[in-house]
Amino acid sequence: MRSRRFDREFYTLVFTVAGPVLVQNVITNFVNLLDNIMVGQIGTESMSGVAIVNQLLFVFNLCIFGGMAGPGIFAAQYAGKGDTAGLRSAARAKLYIAAGAVALFAAALWAGGSGLISLFLHEGQDDLDLAATLRYGRDYLNVMVWQMIPFAFSQVYSSTLRETGESMLPMKAGIAAVGVNLGLNYVLIFGKLGAPALGVTGAAIATLIARCVECAIVVVWSHRHAQRAPFARGLYRTLRVPRALVKQIAVMGTPLLLNEVLWSAGMATLNQCYSVRGLEVVSSTNIVSTVSNLFFCAFLAMGVTTSIILGQLLGSGQPERAVTAQRKLTVFTVVMNAAVGALMALLAPLVPDIYNTTDTVKALAAQMLLVNAAMMPFNAYVNVAYFTLRAGGKTVITFLFDSGFIWCICVPLAFVLSRFTAMPILPLYICVQAVELVKCLVGAALVRRRSWVNNLVRDI
Repeated sequence: MRSRRFDREFYTLVFTVAGPVLVQNVITNFVNLLDNIMVGQIGTESMSGVAIVNQLLFVFNLCIFGGMAGPGIFAAQYAGKGDTAGLRSAARAKLYIAAGAVALFAAALWAGGSGLISLFLHEGQDDLDLAATLRYGRDYLNVMVWQMIPFAFSQVYSSTLRETGESMLPMKAGIAAVGVNLGLNYVLIFGKLGAPALGVTGAAIATLIARCVECAIVVVWSHRHAQRAPFARGLYRTLRVPRALVKQIAVMGTPLLLNEVLWSAGMATLNQCYSVRGLEVVSSTNIVSTVSNLFFCAFLAMGVTTSIILGQLLGSGQPERAVTAQRKLTVFTVVMNAAVGALMALLAPLVPDIYNTTDTVKALAAQMLLVNAAMMPFNAYVNVAYFTLRAGGKTVITFLFDSGFIWCICVPLAFVLSRFTAMPILPLYICVQAVELVKCLVGAALVRRRSWVNNLVRDI
């Protein structure tokens, strides 16, 4: 009876943490899908230009997530320990990291945006306009650079709220933001309600305003409800972070930050390798990533949940409960995502038809979606393994496991196959995706060693 009661309590906790994150991610990615379709109504070139810029911004987004991850490990364990001062210091560290990332990426994108976009532009069989694609991408980027500021700032607050167990507010802020984004996209892209038709620039303006709304909600709420967001009380009274914590974050957080930057850059490089087969492939991979991200929400939410639950159990001095929880989280995540993958496979032939693009792009996108659906349970397992290792502070191992794998295995494979063979894009894509099976075996071995079972805040 005791075991059954614990299971019920455990899965209640899982749904309490994962539910709001999952809902927010599903809504956000569903609206992204609608945005993508709306931009695609302008033409394949506009959709491709926006897709390329979003590949570049994806590197920034994951840099922010990676930057929040290092202090977040300590924030989750401080929350489990009940140490409000430590939690506040971890939040301050996030502010410094966010400001540095925004400054660095804004400078890089303003200076070299056109050159980076051009790397993805190659002739294909449908004779698409590369110059127009570059122009659309540049117009979109000029506005999207500004949304990095509210995005980074809101992530400081949202991630810290989740680490303290307050997942509902970030979800509500995200829902409000995507509602604003969707409504403004309709108005500004197509020129409705008396507004000018701004096309891709309108889509970027809508995103900027939505990011500002999301940021305002989480910041204002946190400071007005300091009893539920204890890190917000006195957050700016000083910007000092204890030297011991800075050192710990630097040691454990730097590999995580580098990992997210290098992993996302690796994904962008993979897409650049795919783009050698023509601009149609850029449009196809844009559809595939947008649609797949909607289905990937399930295991991504479970990754965040794994990190938070295991971090709190480890920080509160319950290592055996953490080990048991990890096993249950792994099984639950893989089974759930096998079901989600089956649903994705059923819808894969239908979804690309929603887009206003060529038959070549639609057919290729449907085939790639089937590949992603088949790989989903394996991706889910790898994701849980990654967040398990990260929760216990094994950041160097996670760096090698994630970024090391993509740059040492996936990127060289894609580069060689795309540049030195005539292999068509679909078998090339399958070969690159299939190496994830090797990563599953590596992840299983690392988790089984239990080197991640660490209380990091005992002596801080």
